[in-house]
Amino acid sequence: MAKKIKITQTGSVIDRPVPQKLTIKALGLGRPNYSVVHNDTPQIRGMIRKVSHLVKIEEIEA
Repeated sequence: MAKKIKITQTGSVIDRPVPQKLTIKALGLGRPNYSVVHNDTPQIRGMIRKVSHLVKIEEIEA
């Protein structure tokens, strides 16, 4: 069974570089306090690392 992570956007993308805006959009976020659940994969972890200052993550039991 794949582990899941809950990603919550904590900061705004206003005045952020375009790659960070696109990464937030690719994660399925868009506004502060929005949350999404993704499988815990290396690709998702890499995206989180790019915008770690804008998101909070929690590991959840699926």
